[in-house]
Amino acid sequence: MAAPTIERDGYCVVEDVLDAPTVARVRGELASMFESTPRGRDDFEGHCTRRIYGLFGKTRVLDDLATHPIVLDALDRVLGPAQLSAPAAIEIEPGERAQGLHPDDAIYPIPRPHPELVLNVMWPLDDFTRANGATRVVPGSHHWIDERPGPDAEVVTVTMPAGSAMLYVGSLWHGGGANTTARPRIGVVLHYAASWLRPVENHVLAVPPAVVATLPERLQELLGYNIHPPFIGYVDGRHPRRLLDGLAAPGRDD
Repeated sequence: MAAPTIERDGYCVVEDVLDAPTVARVRGELASMFESTPRGRDDFEGHCTRRIYGLFGKTRVLDDLATHPIVLDALDRVLGPAQLSAPAAIEIEPGERAQGLHPDDAIYPIPRPHPELVLNVMWPLDDFTRANGATRVVPGSHHWIDERPGPDAEVVTVTMPAGSAMLYVGSLWHGGGANTTARPRIGVVLHYAASWLRPVENHVLAVPPAVVATLPERLQELLGYNIHPPFIGYVDGRHPRRLLDGLAAPGRDD
């Protein structure tokens, strides 16, 4: 069987993107943060699932993942100018049921078909298996217009080793799986949207500007300090990064 592709299937998997020490470092920091994170509030968030929101205001351990060359290349090809929208670290605990299938771009009231609005990257920090809640997808459903997955729909469980990157478009029907094991599984989903759309999470408030001023320029843009051509997003007629320049170098004459 041919490997899945974003164009044909709506998703693809690239293995061995992160080495084992990087996976352990990222997982270790997030595991300690999950200890103080409440479980979900409804069936969608998961009653046995913890989600860390506001990630880039709480840790720097994901910066390199957000701007990984594989991710940036995919963003340029699929979305063009883009920004982070709804990134979250997700711990699916034992006993969690399968999440309902859904497309992530359904939050935007734009009729299908339409150009892709959202691109996601799932970073597994544990091996994703059928038993521990690996992401489920409906291949090809990003081409659908009004259809919804029926009882006969092909649903594929995307198993992959820790350190992989699973890229999938926001129009693809998908959902988290059930965890029938005795251990939680941790992953990070970095959700990006076209930069002319309002992101799901307000990163300009979630990440203090003084912190953003210390970050690489591309990550600043992904956190909302960007311009969608020709000029959507300016501040007082200027690129919003100028505000960060002033924080990074007080007294500088722009």
